[in-house]
Amino acid sequence: QVQVVESGGGSVQAGESLALSCVISELRWDYKVMGWFRQAPGKAREGVSCIGWRSKTRYYEPFVKGRFNISRDNAKKTLYLQMNNLEPEDTAKYYCGVVEKCLPSFQPTADFTAWGQGTQVTVSS
Repeated sequence: QVQVVESGGGSVQAGESLALSCVISELRWDYKVMGWFRQAPGKAREGVSCIGWRSKTRYYEPFVKGRFNISRDNAKKTLYLQMNNLEPEDTAKYYCGVVEKCLPSFQPTADFTAWGQGTQVTVSS
């Protein structure tokens, strides 16, 4: 059974940094495109960033504005998101998942249902 565990969130001041991690166990990791999503209260889930299997393809939604860096360790089945210069608008719960294609407005695959509990990021001004 696929298990997803996100970690690394916290409460910070604007301008500070956080490093998120996501471990997905029991998933056939090979060739999977992975991504980070977030959901703020009262809002729909949105994509943040995605990365291809060999890390050659990386995409960031425009609101990231060069502040985040996505990476992955395939041997450890772990996905990372380094978030710098955080803004109050980044406040949300962050999730990781398998992505259909790493393109603008990317979406999770239709058969990915193993969403984890997420990790809360709270940024105060």
